[in-house]
Amino acid sequence: MASSKKPPSDNCAAAVSGFLESIELKGQRVAVGLSGGADSVVLLHVLKALQRRHGFKLRALHVHHGLSSNADAWAKFCRTYCRALGVPLAVRRVKVSRGKEGLEAAARDARYAAFAGFPADCLLLAHHLDDQAETVLMNLLRGAGARGASGMPARSTLGAGKARKRLLRPMLELSRKEIQAYARGQRLEWIDDESNADETFARNFVRRRLGPLLEERFPRWRENLARAARLFAKRELGADRLLRGFLAAQGLRAPSEAKLVEMLKQFTSEGTRTLVEHDGARLRKYRGKVLLDVLPPDAPFSPLRWQGERRVRVPSLKGELFFKRARGRGIAFDSATKKPFTIRLRAGGERLQPDARRPRRTLKNLFQEAGVPSWERERLPMLFCGDDLVWVPGLGIDVRYQAQEKAQGLVPEWRR
Repeated sequence: MASSKKPPSDNCAAAVSGFLESIELKGQRVAVGLSGGADSVVLLHVLKALQRRHGFKLRALHVHHGLSSNADAWAKFCRTYCRALGVPLAVRRVKVSRGKEGLEAAARDARYAAFAGFPADCLLLAHHLDDQAETVLMNLLRGAGARGASGMPARSTLGAGKARKRLLRPMLELSRKEIQAYARGQRLEWIDDESNADETFARNFVRRRLGPLLEERFPRWRENLARAARLFAKRELGADRLLRGFLAAQGLRAPSEAKLVEMLKQFTSEGTRTLVEHDGARLRKYRGKVLLDVLPPDAPFSPLRWQGERRVRVPSLKGELFFKRARGRGIAFDSATKKPFTIRLRAGGERLQPDARRPRRTLKNLFQEAGVPSWERERLPMLFCGDDLVWVPGLGIDVRYQAQEKAQGLVPEWRR
C-alpha cells in the first residue's frame, strides 16, 4: 500500500503556495532575502515556480555584511544561482558596527535596514519552524514577556512611509529537515556559513547544544514552541487592536507599526511607572490600565478663592469645578457661604476623614485605596477652609464640613 505522506518537495511547494493564496500579489514587486543558505535557496526556487500562477514580479536581494573572508564568494554564488533561475539579483553592501547587544544583533540590524530600503512591495524571508522555535526559546531564556514569546510573525510590515512594505515568512510551518530534503531532491546547491558553527553566538548554542538535548526528551519541542508562539501572537494582536482603539477614542493619531510595537513593549513590561509620549499626549500605565495624562508635567497653578459660586474655572488644570445644591449632602451651606475657602493643590501631609465611622487618614492611603494614579494626585484641585482640608475629588468631604440630614448643602464636582 502506498504511503499517503507527501514527499518533501510537495510539502515545501504546497506550504508556500498555500501561504500565498491568501495574499494578493498580482503585479506586486516581490523580493526574497537570499543569503545563499539552503533555506533562502529553496524559498527562491519555490517562488520562481509559483511566479506565473500568482502574477508577481520576482527579485532577490543579497546583503553583503563583509564579516567573513568568504563574503565575496557567497555574493558570487548568489549571482550564479539567480542567473540560472532567471531572477534579477541586487547585492547590497552594509557596514556592521558591533553594538551593545553584540555582533550578531548588529549584523541583523544592518541587514534589516538594507531590507527596509530596498524597492519592493513585499519582502519574503526564509525563516522556518526550527528558527521560530529557537527564537522563542532564546527570548524566554532572556526573560522576554508575551511579545518575545510570540516569536517571529508570519506577516508584518517593514519600513515607513512610501518605503513601507509587507514582510512575509511563508515557511514558518516547515522544518529544517523538510527544506533540506527539498533542496537535495531538486539537486540544489547552497553555501554553509562557517559562523553557524560558532557557539559563542546564542542561536548557534541553542541549535547545537540545547536542541539535541531537548529532542531526546521532547521530540516535538520545536512544533510545540511554534504552536505556543502562535497563541501568544494572537494575544498580542488583540493588544494591538485594543491600544489602537484606545488612541482613536482619545482623538490621537494612529502610531506607525514600529511605534506601536514599542508602545506595547513598554505597556506590557513589569514596570509600574510607564510613560509614553505620542501625538502630543502622555500615556501612562497604572494597575494594568493605560490612562491619558492630559496635563503637561509642570503646569503652573495659583490658588483660587471660592465664595459659594456654582462654577469655578481652573484653566491651569484644564477643568472646572461645579457646585450643585442638594439637601442632606455636600458641603454645609452655612459653612460654604460664611467662611473663606480656597482651591489649592496638595502640598503633602494632608489628612481627610470623609467617613465618620473611620479615622482621619493620610491622602496617600486614601488615594491608593480609591485607585487614583500617582501623577493625578498632585494635580487635583482641593478645597480648603483656612488650613482645614474640606474636599478632595474622588475621595469626598471631610465630616467636619458635611451637610447634616435635611440641611442645605453644595455638592462639588470636578470636570475636565
